[in-house]
Amino acid sequence: MKDEILNLRLTSPLFYTPKENPEPFNYTGSSEAGPAREMLFCFDLDEDQYRSFEPDKDKIIKNLIFGGVYAGENPGSAAEVLLELPQGDYLFAQKRELMGREEIIGLALDIQQECLWQRLNPERRIYLRYLFEDGKTVTQLFRPYS
Repeated sequence: MKDEILNLRLTSPLFYTPKENPEPFNYTGSSEAGPAREMLFCFDLDEDQYRSFEPDKDKIIKNLIFGGVYAGENPGSAAEVLLELPQGDYLFAQKRELMGREEIIGLALDIQQECLWQRLNPERRIYLRYLFEDGKTVTQLFRPYS
């Protein structure tokens, strides 16, 4: 069964504080410092794969651009370096579970195919977000398009 993929307009950016040595596929839902922390990871997609209807799952995700921890509602001073999930239009999917690398890549491929079927112009990056909601880890993917 295909996952539900939605069009989403994010009207305000979400801000994150950079994390040193981020590990996007090793999220545990908690940390030594306390309860689960929301995290965002941004990936660059392979130039030959990011607009293909049948991309190679082993090549689609090229590089991790950044990883960060949610900075809260009031992210601090303008002088502070922050990362963001920018406002804009996205194809969006989520699962109310902690997904592994292969599942995340499979969902990213489904989103890409849906983007192309809708004749949208997908951008060359994808965002992976983990959060903890109602006692469960949620895995989300955001694919920007124009």
